[in-house]
Amino acid sequence: VQLVESGGGLVQAGGSLRLSCTASGITFSIYTMGWYRQAPGQQRELVAAITIGGRTTNYADSVKGRFTISRDNAMNTMYLQMNSLKPEDTAVYYCNAVLALGSLRADYWGQGTQVTVSS
Repeated sequence: VQLVESGGGLVQAGGSLRLSCTASGITFSIYTMGWYRQAPGQQRELVAAITIGGRTTNYADSVKGRFTISRDNAMNTMYLQMNSLKPEDTAVYYCNAVLALGSLRADYWGQGTQVTVSS
């Protein structure tokens, strides 16, 4: 199983980035997907999550109205569009895939991609 994030980088405050997470080795369409982030010295926190069919999403209060999570099950890929970026968004962003289907349970993480927002 692999979750590979891409799209991170350095951007000025107010700018935008689009993160991607491409999965292999899993049946992507039956996994709830999420983006987490971890800044230095802080705990990993949920940024956004999206359900199997993509109909339901939820966001951390700190990113509501600025970030949009989406998924393309045909491409086994999840996205995070990040607009109006702030220095406090600086963190390593991780992709997470969770399976909870009957008795089936699984939880996978990507390696992370660095997002740095300069002021």
